[in-house]
Amino acid sequence: EVQLQACGGGLVQRGGSLRLSCEVSGLIFEDHAIGWFRQAPGKEREGISCVSSSVGSTYYANSVKDRFTISRDNAKKTVYLQMNDLKSEDTAVYFCTAKYGNIWLDYWGQGTQVTVSS
Repeated sequence: EVQLQACGGGLVQRGGSLRLSCEVSGLIFEDHAIGWFRQAPGKEREGISCVSSSVGSTYYANSVKDRFTISRDNAKKTVYLQMNDLKSEDTAVYFCTAKYGNIWLDYWGQGTQVTVSS
């Protein structure tokens, strides 16, 4: 069974930091890119960052560029999202999922809530 479990969310003040983790099981981790998405109340799910399967190249949405850093640990089958200088607009439920080639897999997990207070 494929599982992608996002954790590490919480309540943080504006300007603070959090590190999210995405623990993956049930698939060949090294063969998959992993992406972070988020969904704020009343808004569509937004893709914010991704790390490739091979050379570890990364992508960031403009909304998080220069504040968030994605990384992966193949030995631990875990992807991290370091979030710095958090803003109120970062408040959302954060999810991770996997991509094989150009196809995003339809596994989302429960996500982890991030709330940034002003």
